[in-house]
Amino acid sequence: MVYIIVVYDMRADRTRLMLNFLRKYLTHVQNSVFEGAVTEGDLETIRNHTQSLLKPDESAIIYRIGSDKYVERTVIGDDPTDDSQFL
Repeated sequence: MVYIIVVYDMRADRTRLMLNFLRKYLTHVQNSVFEGAVTEGDLETIRNHTQSLLKPDESAIIYRIGSDKYVERTVIGDDPTDDSQFL
């Protein structure tokens, strides 16, 4: 498993395409920002499909981190990854 952070910039009327796709694999943590642990195969799928969704003047960045243990994460306010908020 690898830990990734995906950020993207798309036209407002098209962001739903990326949002719906990335929700299948990652946790939505901010507008246009997702994170989570995925397999190498899922990472390749995310790369390929993300590339196919983008139009000229749109972009995405995938940050690959070997493991979530190497991420120091500080959340100020409600943590969108905290499952207890959805009880």
